[in-house]
Amino acid sequence: MPEIGPYTLHTVDTGRFGLDGGAMFGIVPKPLWSQRIEPDEQNRISLSMRCLLLIGDDCVVLIDTGIGDTFEDTKFQDIFAVDHSGATLEGSLAAHGVAPVDVTDVVLTHLHFDHAGGSTRRIDGEPAVAFPNATYHVQRRHWNWAADPNPKEAQSFRADTFAPIEETGQLNLVEGETTLLPHVDVSLVHGHTEAQQTVTVRDDETTLVYVADLLPTTHHLSPAWTMAYDVRPLRTIEEKGEFLEQAADSEWKLFFEHDPEVAVADVERTDRGVQVVNERSLDAL
Repeated sequence: MPEIGPYTLHTVDTGRFGLDGGAMFGIVPKPLWSQRIEPDEQNRISLSMRCLLLIGDDCVVLIDTGIGDTFEDTKFQDIFAVDHSGATLEGSLAAHGVAPVDVTDVVLTHLHFDHAGGSTRRIDGEPAVAFPNATYHVQRRHWNWAADPNPKEAQSFRADTFAPIEETGQLNLVEGETTLLPHVDVSLVHGHTEAQQTVTVRDDETTLVYVADLLPTTHHLSPAWTMAYDVRPLRTIEEKGEFLEQAADSEWKLFFEHDPEVAVADVERTDRGVQVVNERSLDAL
């Protein structure tokens, strides 16, 4: 297993779901994006919900939680093609020898249902905290944003996936960019949603960045390839451009949450702009 600082790193596959390909690629015409990711008969593309697990001597850190099992609504599962036949959050954690009670920290990049849904689970039909011994780290600005959602994002925030965290006193509201845990930093971007946090795991040799929805797949590096879900698409273009330049300069490794095939890649400058190279699994980091 790869190691960075005091942690061993593991991919946690939490299943797949589907989003409309047009929405995922905004103004990019379907004949272009469909050459890279083929849609189904409802125009949905299959996306991973790939989370990252850090295991240290005295902590177990989970970055994002996928959709989870809070959503019992069959209509919801059908619309978003939720597929847990190949993997579940709890099952993937168990494969790494981790039970829910072992998790000490959950870092949520943002509170959209496909990133925070696994933070809670159904117990006797009611939502309850999925990781009873964990501190959940969420940006304060984003928490307040999600509590009073705008019309564009209202369906992406489901209070039952995060409200129990506050009720049990397990919520840590993070104030801006900071070193959250030893060798773990968070940085802010605001194009996709207010105060989304990317997560960097670093030591003197390696820097791995969990890019979340700043770069949902390896196909989203070009400026125009931006999601219609972004609340500030021009801000996204600016943020990902600056990020990719720094990633190329600093030789960062990028961890992709939603790419259906690629978990980790490097980036380098080419005559077509910054491009992904050396696509691989986390184990090959």
